[in-house]
Amino acid sequence: MIYFVVYLFLEVLISVNISSAIGGLATFFEILLSAFFGITILLNFRKSLVENMHAVSYSCIDLEQFQRLNLFTILGGILLIIPGFLTDILGALMQFTALTTMAVNRFHIKTGSCKADYKQNNIKKDSDVIDVEVISDNTSIK
Repeated sequence: MIYFVVYLFLEVLISVNISSAIGGLATFFEILLSAFFGITILLNFRKSLVENMHAVSYSCIDLEQFQRLNLFTILGGILLIIPGFLTDILGALMQFTALTTMAVNRFHIKTGSCKADYKQNNIKKDSDVIDVEVISDNTSIK
C-alpha cells in the first residue's frame, strides 16, 4: 500500500511539472500518442513472441531471457496506455530495455551458431535426397 502511495505522489509531481511546462493541449496529445504507441506495441506483440519462441527453440536465448523479454514488452505497453508521465517514462524504458536485450542477443549470441547451423542442416538434408522414378515393366496383375 505504501508503494502505491509513493507512486501516486511521484506521478502527480511529475505530471504537474511537465504539463505546466508544455501546456494542456500538448499534454492531451502526449496522452493520446503514448496510448496509441502502447496499443500498437500490444497488437504487434504476437510477432515478437513468435521471434522469441524461435530463438528459444534454436537455443539462441534461454527461458529466463525469453520470459524477461516478453514480460517487459507487455508491461511497457500497458504502462504506455495508462495516462501519466511517470507511467509513460517507465513504459518507454521497459521497451528500450527489451529492445536492447534483443539486440545484444541477436548480435552476440546468435551470430554463427543459431540460424547458420539451422540453414546448413536443412541444406545437408536436401542434398542427400535422390529423386527417382520407378517404372514397372510388368503391366499384368496376377
